[in-house]
Amino acid sequence: MTGQDLARTLLKEQFPAWADLPLRPFAPAGSDHVIHRLGDDMAVRLPRGDWAAGQAVKEHRWLPRIAPHLPLAVPTPLALGRPTDAYPYHWSVARWLDGSTPTPETQHPSTPTQLAAFLHALHALPPTTDPLPTPTLPSYDPGTRRAITATAHVFDAPAMTALWEAALRAPHDPARDRWLHGNFHTGNLLADTDGRITAVIDFGGFGVGDPSLDLIVAYTLLTPGSRAAFREALAPDDATWLRGMGWALATGLNAYTHHAATNPRVAAQTGRQITQALAEFGLAARTGLHRAP
Repeated sequence: MTGQDLARTLLKEQFPAWADLPLRPFAPAGSDHVIHRLGDDMAVRLPRGDWAAGQAVKEHRWLPRIAPHLPLAVPTPLALGRPTDAYPYHWSVARWLDGSTPTPETQHPSTPTQLAAFLHALHALPPTTDPLPTPTLPSYDPGTRRAITATAHVFDAPAMTALWEAALRAPHDPARDRWLHGNFHTGNLLADTDGRITAVIDFGGFGVGDPSLDLIVAYTLLTPGSRAAFREALAPDDATWLRGMGWALATGLNAYTHHAATNPRVAAQTGRQITQALAEFGLAARTGLHRAP
């Protein structure tokens, strides 16, 4: 439904000036979109299903507005494709951004401060009055508890429960909601050959909400040392940092339980995310870096 033939057909029908350019699939694509590289400097993004249907419209509207205020590159929308009888979703063409996915092993010493500077800039933008909500931590409670039970043979269930319940108790004032990336993890970052972060991609989860949601990257990319540097540079309060651990656990478990059995790459990535969050929670409990509210 999102293959190369469909992408070519949509281009011919809606953007014929680009229809004869080379088109090749890009892998690994994300769980929300199939991506095709168009020519040398463009990307076609096709939503995989209903859950991603509104992302192209959101990015087309908001990315040009926020990009000038951010210290890292973000995708530049070039065209918004309309739904057709053959394909029921809006889709997009954006400027191609070069780079590779960073890893804990290849991250540059500047990575923690780069990430903190990006979040400072994003979270400082005045929130909109438009309805662009993001998930709340309590909304993940039933699914997270089921996932803890389902993965008790893999991870430390009592430790996961302790972290999760502490995160749920950590206070959050909705008056402090901010613009969020909403899916700020390793797979949505690009780095140069030296490991420096050059771009942030995939703003499908963009909206207004609890800024702790954007702290997941501390557990998908950073090591204990670089995570401490990130925390120092970002300077969140203890409750926000604790909720960020909760988000890392909840989203990691959600992905692990859905994909680990069939996708070894996702299993390894989300397994690391979960264990890093548990390690951070244990470190904080031992050293008093935070006190669970």
